[in-house]
Formats: sequence, C-alpha cells, structure tokens
Amino acid sequence: MRTHLVDYLDPQQADALVRLLDAYACDPAGGGQPLDAEAKRQLPAALAARPQAFSVLAYDAQNEPVGLINCFEGFSTFACRPLVNVHDVVVLAHARGQGVAQQMLAAVEEEARRRGACKLTLEVLSGNAPALNAYRRAGFDGYELDPAYGKAIFLQKKL
Repeated sequence: MRTHLVDYLDPQQADALVRLLDAYACDPAGGGQPLDAEAKRQLPAALAARPQAFSVLAYDAQNEPVGLINCFEGFSTFACRPLVNVHDVVVLAHARGQGVAQQMLAAVEEEARRRGACKLTLEVLSGNAPALNAYRRAGFDGYELDPAYGKAIFLQKKL
C-alpha cells in the first residue's frame, strides 16, 4: 500500500480521483447518486485552482487506486492558524479493513503539519460505525469547548 498527494493536473491521478469520488457518491454512505457529468469533467481543474485544496490517493500492491481523501484548508481564528477539514474519505469496498484509511489519514496529518495547521476536522454520519471507528483509531473525537454546552453539531443550508 502506498499513498501520495494528488497532482490534479496529472491525467491519470485526476481520473483516479474522479472515479473514486464517483464510487463514494454512488455508495449509500455518500448519498447513493453518481456525480453529475459536468462535476466529473470540471473537478480536477477546479481543485487545482484552489491552493487550499489537497488530496491523497492510496494504491494497492497492484498499483490500483483504492482510496482517496479530499481536504480543504480553513482557518482557526482562536488559534490564528490554519486548520484542515477532511472533506471526503473514500475506500473502495474490496479494500476496506486493510488500513487504507489509516495510511491516508497519516498522510493528511503530515501535510497538515507541513502547512502549520492546528487541527484536523471532519464530519461523519452517525450511523457509519466503521468510519467512526477508523477516525477514532486515527485520534479523532467529538468537538466541544465546554461540556456544559455539549458537542458540536454539523449543520448545512443548501444554496
């Protein structure tokens, strides 16, 4: 198993990124719908245009892509330092349970430290026990400032 940061302008890496993300989108944990054709076409260039974006690909022993993490740098005003949000985590079904996510998360952490980030953040569906367990093994935990106010809740408003 090997991992590396994605070069969005490399056609093979861009293709692997789109294929893996589409597989995730088609999975029930990713919404169960394929990516829009236009999104597939534009995604690598759109990511390349964002210096705050980075992705990690994982390859199996046969050099086939089996995992992907997309990340975006944000900013912690309290720490006055960057933070990195782990936005998508994809491991193909046949490669799950082999430590792929752990290796990719280690690569993400290395890049986040290189960027001077103060923390990693991510969101996960509460019913996705395998993912929750993988994230906990990698050192992630619920977020709270003061226990009296409880854990953070992830919300969205579609535009």
